[in-house]
Formats: sequence, C-alpha cells, structure tokens
Amino acid sequence: MNKLLLLLFAFFATSLYSQSELKVQSAGDLNPISNAEVYCNGKLLGTTNSSGILKFKSKCKKVDVQARGYYEDDVVVDKVMEITLEKADPKTASIEKIVLSDKSDPRALAILQKVTENYKHNSPNSLDSYAFKSYEKISFDFDSDTVSQYSDYLEKRLDSLKALPIKQQTEKKKKDSLEELNVMKMMTQSKMFLWERAQQFMFSKKYGEKVTVLDNRMAGLNEPVYELITLRSNRTKMPREVQEENRKLYRYFLSDTIEIDGRKNFVIRFREVSYKKPVNRRKFNGYLYIDQETYGIKKIESNSRKKEEGSITSIWIPIENKWFLQKENMKLRAGSTAFTEEKNQGGEKTKKKKFGFYVYRTADYFEYKTNFEEKAKDFKGYTMDVQSADGSLLDKYRTDSLSAREKLTYTKIDSVGAKYKLDQKAKLFSGMTKGYLRVGNVNIAAADLIQYNKYEGFRPQLTVKMNEKFNRYISPDAYFAYGFRDKAVKYGLGIDVKMTLKKHSFFRAEYYNDVMAGGRFNENLWNFRMKFMNSGIDLHNENFYAFEGFKLSFENDLLNTLTLRVSAARDHEEAKFNYDFNNLGNAFKNFSTFITLKYAPRSKNIMTPAGKYTYEHHFPEFFFNYEKGFKALGGNFSFDKFDFLAAHTFKTKLGSTGIRAYSGILFGDAPIWRNFQMNGLGNGKPEVKLNLTSYLGFATMEAGKYYGDKFAGFYFTHRIPWYFKGFGQSTSSFDWVYRGIIGDMKKPELHNFDFQKLNHLYQETGLEWNNFLSTGFNLGFFYRVGHYRTANFKENFAVQLKLNILGF
Repeated sequence: MNKLLLLLFAFFATSLYSQSELKVQSAGDLNPISNAEVYCNGKLLGTTNSSGILKFKSKCKKVDVQARGYYEDDVVVDKVMEITLEKADPKTASIEKIVLSDKSDPRALAILQKVTENYKHNSPNSLDSYAFKSYEKISFDFDSDTVSQYSDYLEKRLDSLKALPIKQQTEKKKKDSLEELNVMKMMTQSKMFLWERAQQFMFSKKYGEKVTVLDNRMAGLNEPVYELITLRSNRTKMPREVQEENRKLYRYFLSDTIEIDGRKNFVIRFREVSYKKPVNRRKFNGYLYIDQETYGIKKIESNSRKKEEGSITSIWIPIENKWFLQKENMKLRAGSTAFTEEKNQGGEKTKKKKFGFYVYRTADYFEYKTNFEEKAKDFKGYTMDVQSADGSLLDKYRTDSLSAREKLTYTKIDSVGAKYKLDQKAKLFSGMTKGYLRVGNVNIAAADLIQYNKYEGFRPQLTVKMNEKFNRYISPDAYFAYGFRDKAVKYGLGIDVKMTLKKHSFFRAEYYNDVMAGGRFNENLWNFRMKFMNSGIDLHNENFYAFEGFKLSFENDLLNTLTLRVSAARDHEEAKFNYDFNNLGNAFKNFSTFITLKYAPRSKNIMTPAGKYTYEHHFPEFFFNYEKGFKALGGNFSFDKFDFLAAHTFKTKLGSTGIRAYSGILFGDAPIWRNFQMNGLGNGKPEVKLNLTSYLGFATMEAGKYYGDKFAGFYFTHRIPWYFKGFGQSTSSFDWVYRGIIGDMKKPELHNFDFQKLNHLYQETGLEWNNFLSTGFNLGFFYRVGHYRTANFKENFAVQLKLNILGF
C-alpha cells in the first residue's frame, strides 16, 4: 500500500509540470552551445549538454539563458524551444558573423503560402461549435532584473539628497515633491498597472460568437475601460509576421524540422529586412513552427532586434485537427524614467540614470469543448457581455497565482488612481476611440470642431452631450456652429431618453436650425469612420438649403446585428442658392416620416454604461432608408423616397476586393434638395483637380452639377497582391479603383436651376498608392472615362488624398 501511495505521489509530482526541452545555439554559426545555464527566477534549472540541449520541468512562464561569451537572453517555456545567443565580444561577433542572403528561402515562402491557403480550414471557426475559457494578465512595470537595481539606486539617491542643504520651497512645491517621492517609493514595491480578466468564448455556425467576461479588474480604476476589455490577440487572426502583405518586411529561412507531441513541424527562422549587423542584436527576429500535416501554425516567437525592446510568443494546440490558441506571452518596451541630473562634490553633473518600462501580457486558454449542443439562449444579446467586473471571481480562473508585487499593486495603485483621477483619464481615452472628447459629465464631438464647405467656409462647431455620469437614462445635448463665409449661427438642442440599460434603445426629441447641401445621400446610422471619410464631400459645393424644425424619433436594436430607427419631422426649408421650384418660390414646409434599417451580420458589439460599442466592424453592411412626405400638419409635398447602400469586402488568391453598391429613387414632386446629388468633388475648373476622398464621391466630377430623382452607383476597389517595403517598418501596395453612377430626372422643368441629368453612365478609374512614402496617406490618381470624358486631359484627371487608417 505504501509503495502504491509512493508511486501515485511520484506520478503526481512528475506530471505537475510537463517536461520541456530547450536547444541553445550560437547565432554566428548555429552550432550548439554546451554548458549554457538555464534559470527560473534566479534558480538554476540545469545546464545544456554537448548537443546544446537541456530537458527540465518548471512552473516559470519564462526562463533566462546564460552562457559564457554570449549575451544573456530569455525564452517562453514550452514543450520544445530553441534559442540563439549572440556572442558578447563585438570583434569576435563581427569576424564570425554569417552574411545572410537578402532573399527569403523559396522553400520557406512556399510553406507560408500553404499556411495562408489552409488558414480557414485550420481555424476553429470551421467547426460547427466550440467553447473555451481564458485567463489574461496585463501589467506595466520595470524589467524584473531592474527592480532591485532601481530600489538600490533610489535608496542611494535619497541618502545623497538628504546630505544637501535644505532649499526654501513654497507649500505647493513641497507637496509636489512629497507626492513625487511617494510615487517613486511605491514603484519599488508594486507594479504601476495591473489588469486581470477571465473570459469564456463560445462559437456556433448557427448562432455566431458569444464572449462573456467572467470577471475583470484593473488596478487604479473603479470602473473597467470597456474599450480595453474588447482588445483581441492572435486568437482569431493570422499573426502579423505571417500575413502575405507583410512578407516584404522579413526574410524567411527554412532551417530544420522538429517533432512536438508526435507531430513533425517545419522550423522557419525570420529576420527583419533592415538587419545590417548582428552585433549586440539578434540575428533572427524569431521562429515559426509549422505543422507538416495541416500547415497550421504551432508556434510563433517574434523578438525585437535588441533584447531590451521586447518579444511576443503565441502557442497553438491541435484539437480535432483545428488549431486553438493555447498560450500567449508578450513583453514590449514602453518608455523609460530618468532621474534629474545632480552635481557631485566636484561640481560636475553626473550622467542621467534611466530605467525602462515594459508592458507585459500573459494569457492561458483552457477547458476546450467542440461540437457541443448549442442553445439559442446562450448566444442571446450582444456579442460580448460582462458578467462581473469587481475581481471577486478571478481566483476561480487564475492559472498562475499573483506574486507579492502584483498583490500590492491593487492596494497601492488603487489609492494612487483615486489621487490622480486615473478613472477620468481612462474615460478620456475611451471616448477618443469613438470620436469624442470626454470631460467629466460631458462628451465633446472631436470631428465637429472644425469643418469646411464652400457655402459656409470654415465652420467651427461645438457639440456637447451629457454622458452617463450625468444620468444613466437621460442625456441632453446641444451644438452651436458659425460659418465664416455666410456669417450665420447654426444650433440644435436635443435629448435622449433610454428605455433600458440592457441594450441600445431610446427615444429622442430635437430642435434644430441649420444648413446642408441639397441632395446629400442619407448618413443615418453610419459609424464614425464612414461619416469622417464623407465629411469633405462639400468642399466645392455651394448649393445649400436652410432648414429649421423639430423631430421625434425612436431607435432600437431589434437584434445584435439589426438596428431600427423611426422618426417624424416638421421643417421649414429654404434654398440658399438661386432656385425656384415650379414657380412656387424657394421656401417650403415639409412634414415627413422616416424609417431606417441597418444590418451588419458579422459586426461585434458590447453594451457598456456609455451605450453600445461596436468593437469589431466586419462586412457586409446594409443600410435602408424610406422617407414619406405628407400634405398634412402644414406639409407642402407628398412624396416617397427610398435609398439603399450595401458594402462588402472579400479576399481571394488574386487579392482583396471591396464593393459598395448604392441607389435611390423618389416618387412624387419635391424641391431639388429632396432629390439626389451625384456626389461630385471637383471644383469645375479646367485644371487638374485635387481633393480629399469621400465615401461615395467622384474625384473627377464637378460638385453640384448633376441631380436626379433616381440613380444607381457603385464603387469597386481591388488591392493588387504585390506588397513592397516603405520607410521604416511599413509596407505599401496599390489599389485599382473603378467607380460609376447613372441617374435620371423625370421632370427637370420643375426646377428653375442650372443643373444636368446624369442619364449616361459616369465612370472614373484610377490607382491608389497605399501608405504613400510611409506618410500614413493614400495618394490616388483618377481619370474620367466613357461618355463624359472630354478632349482636355486636365479636365479628366484628378489627384486624391485619403488617410490610410480609414481603410475601405
């Protein structure tokens, strides 16, 4: 019996930590390094044999590797690992370095192409259903090797400061000095930031994805930053170093094959193109382990050129021949702190002492289940829900206990967070991700601050809205604007009343007195990116009308992916350009009702105290509007107006393609501004046109020239699968763009106004240079073709700028 218990104890002890195998090589010639020492938190685990291999068991997430004559390095613990150490003597390293070819190994590129082709099949999303949990920890701190150095340096520095004569200071300076000293001391005892979260992921081909934040806590913040909660990793996307568009940034070399858990893997080393000398640098950025049978990614380790800059490691595990993420480990340098220079006894200034800060992230994924019985109620609501956010349940899901330093972080940093109002600063950051500045109880729309159009000229506008800090259910808002060219004030007042805090649902009442370009395509329920991209559409259009009125509306999410808005408005409208409608003048009253639908079946949302937040925008997206004008309640016109917009992107072996299709039709008679303007961007002069991009505009078309009561248009873009390196760590590519639109007007004689029908297909095509010279802008060159092309080259040609971050 005792022997049996002894055997059971021995089995438990040996299985508590799985065995790991580490191979250590020289970066100069890839020869094995014997007698290399491997440490876990300063404790020696063992030394490598003559083949450069050490087998060990450890609970450490990372181990340090040291060898005489080489620079020290570290590696994330896994079942099988490889690491190359750089020679410490620069002269020796320079003599023994191998000059690598500046071309990737064709065999490695062929394997990576197979990885791309098989990525969807290898993804867990190819299963009918799956579920798993995760525990994640993110912190901001010194390097672990630097903490003791920082503590020693701070102690010595404080002692030296005590020896200096006492300076006369104001009370404020004394208070600031004490606060600075307390923060410096605190940094020796705890991390500067700590955030833990546990999540459950569920996927069903029938019901989609559901992510539940089981618990979450951020040190220093009373409330979580929901925009950070939605941060993603390599869990659902191909790593940056493998993506086809980034392959010009690296050189890839097939170096070995290795067996892990009975499966053979290709080992591909890669390095940045900009590598010149390996002195005090890593020869390779990292390693890729590719499963030979499925071409799934088993592991990626991506390092910076210099050890102190950081590293990222992701490890996958095969379950039912699909590759699930199992572990992630990240360390990235994020600035440094430096003490002010002090004078020594000789009166000379001493050198500044710097200590580097790092962002650390570790994540473990566990409790995998596949092809389980899906229930509709489990996927109810938005894509992401927050079950708890106070940290009380985290201990159930922790895969690694908190260190003493991490435990102190919650108590130490929470007090500092209250003192320095970190909650307010975090809310400011979260607001900026949605296009507004958050100041206390008020949100200020950032995109509205400065606008420009040809009628008003520069238009500064202040738009403020009370947020959930003011009231969780009621949110008043107002805006005030001034046009420097028309010298007129515009304004609006409104109020939202939420029906529930569980989903996006509210009533709205508003009063307004403003101007707008006639015939603008409806932007109802467009997101911030779409509106911002379309904001420059009236740079050369002065056909504006004024409108003053009152509107009531109701907005509600019928489903996670389907939003409805219904409204009724009564307006007084007047043309601000030379116009007469059917000899009735240029000012009218309008009463109409509106129905808008938005359907985004693949976008992902979360409900936060500030409202719904779409943390992942995915195509396709569909928008539908129907407006009904009545000769009632003072309305002068009876009409029916429909418009529709669809946008979608897809990727094939030939590259990435994006398509927008949009159309509109008006039944009945209404002023020109209730019809459709064809979205020209040009200034109408016989010269090369230069303009900003727009979501639906035409670079070569004259602004405000074409109108119709019906139209259909399209926007087609295709990214050519040829990527080339720009300046720094960025790539460029080219998009071929083709746009077209056609329309008509049944009764043009009703509109006493200088315009034209667009009863032939208007076409323009061009080439867009993405990330032009690594500036963050796309530079497009467009030419008008087809029926509306003229004999003058300059009239047909246009140059267009676009912010690269706006994407499709």
